[in-house]
Amino acid sequence: MNAAGRSLELYFIDGRPDGMLTAEVFNWTGHVLRAPRTQIREALGRDEARRTGVYLLLGEVDGRARLYVGEAEDIGSRLRDHVKAKEWWEQVILITTTGDALHKAHVKYLEARLVEIARDVGAIALENGNTPPRSSLSEAATASMESFLDTLMMVLPAIRVDAFLSRKRVATNPLETAAQASREVAMFIFRLPKQGIEATAKLLDGEWIMQAGSTVRLAWAGDRKYDRTYQRLHDELRERELIVPRGSVGELTQDYAFSSATAAGAIAGGVGAYGRSAWIHTETGQTYAEWEAAQIEKDDAHDPR
Repeated sequence: MNAAGRSLELYFIDGRPDGMLTAEVFNWTGHVLRAPRTQIREALGRDEARRTGVYLLLGEVDGRARLYVGEAEDIGSRLRDHVKAKEWWEQVILITTTGDALHKAHVKYLEARLVEIARDVGAIALENGNTPPRSSLSEAATASMESFLDTLMMVLPAIRVDAFLSRKRVATNPLETAAQASREVAMFIFRLPKQGIEATAKLLDGEWIMQAGSTVRLAWAGDRKYDRTYQRLHDELRERELIVPRGSVGELTQDYAFSSATAAGAIAGGVGAYGRSAWIHTETGQTYAEWEAAQIEKDDAHDPR
């Protein structure tokens, strides 16, 4: 079953897409403020900086993205310390509530869960040395914080924070598998016979999901100067053991959702040259590009307008 739609309101405080912004969701108590470090003085002057909450520091160290997760009863006071002590971060995210309803136990729980999620996703290096323990909350309060996190996990990617966005895919129960079977699923295959590479993927609910057990290039073979984005992704999948050696090739250990057929083809083939025409629809023999065009033509033919 598809999730119900949600409405996200973004407010660009100074009218710049790369400046400070706030994010709120209807009927959600949470409030998110994103600010570049160049506007830290303005951010510290806002009401959000005086609240109890969780904050994220984002930046790069030696060309690799880095994240720090923290909590404080007065976020602004803690951030002033980080301005002096931490050089690497370039962006801060303040996560609070509109009525300053969070208390110390709430934010310690949220901090612990965010570190847990970021470590599990593995998409970004964490500045946090250890995963902090979860605070003790009542059953009701724990459920409230988990609900708060569910919405936050939608908000953060929308403001370009992908550290908590897992692309690993697992059918969690038979009902979910049955629900998938009732929806339209297109299957595709990618082959490089000389290299022993054969990957399969399904297009489901707009996601391009490469299947566990697919064989892919074990080592990146493309130009590291021009294919850096895909090369970094390949390296990260190796580091996280989502690609493991199987003889001379690599094997995908878990279903993984890629942003596009081109991204999946680059990881499977080990170079950035394999795009939409490299994937073949298993039923029709069409390339993905041909199959996509045929689906649009079919829809147009049934359009009553």
